[in-house]
Amino acid sequence: MQQNANRFRQQGLGVVVITYDSVEILRDFSTRRNITIPLLSDPKSEMIRAFGILNTSVPPTHLWYGVPYPGTFIVDQNGVVKSKYFEDLYSERYSAPTILLREFGSVSGTRQTTVETKHLRFNYHSTHDVVHPGLRLTLGADFQLPPKMHVYAPGNQNYISIRLELDASPNYKALPVQYPKAEILYLSAIKERVPVYQGRFRVTQDITIATGSVLQPIIASNGELKISGKLRYQACDDQICYLPETLPLEWTLKVESLDRERVPEPIQHKPVPATEGR
Repeated sequence: MQQNANRFRQQGLGVVVITYDSVEILRDFSTRRNITIPLLSDPKSEMIRAFGILNTSVPPTHLWYGVPYPGTFIVDQNGVVKSKYFEDLYSERYSAPTILLREFGSVSGTRQTTVETKHLRFNYHSTHDVVHPGLRLTLGADFQLPPKMHVYAPGNQNYISIRLELDASPNYKALPVQYPKAEILYLSAIKERVPVYQGRFRVTQDITIATGSVLQPIIASNGELKISGKLRYQACDDQICYLPETLPLEWTLKVESLDRERVPEPIQHKPVPATEGR
């Protein structure tokens, strides 16, 4: 959030973090990591409960009691929640650039790779160049087709549809590809109406970086994570359907470890005695 705070502000949004940590813990963390966005302490988890995200699986005597399910709310000026981003697993998080992409179509300033064929041109990119375990990010491709050219949309039973497919890997979990809504084109030559894409359109796919020890060999070496896949499509104009093509894709990301440094012992959370609870 810190790295993308200005991009949220450009969309008219402020950024604030609410946590059950004490003011002392937040002060230590923000100083150590140069955090300038507001970090609000909710030591009794009152706001956390108000949003309905208290992690009730943690017993009251545990030092983590009061922790919320981690996620992000988009809230308007009247306090109405407009959208929210939460994962099922505690260790996995939606990234700020992915939220920006979904909410506003904003592409971050990461490096892009341009591919141009006889039938189309596209740039493919990632919302992150640097990732860490458990991060959910978005891979995307922005297409531009010349006039009168089209590709078939997914779900077409009679023609080869455009398809983005990532290679399987233990280093990440691939979620379903998101294709835009197709338009229906009438092809007079075959007297059919078919779902297609024309002009400009975007295809995206979220992935979640692995957690645990899976990434340790990568982090211990050069920290470089390669994600490979392919794009298959068949392009047609108003007279000719060209041969199908399959193009290789590759994203190269830098993996960094999570910050595991503890705050000084005197201000750390302490478990509550069983006789006290909270």
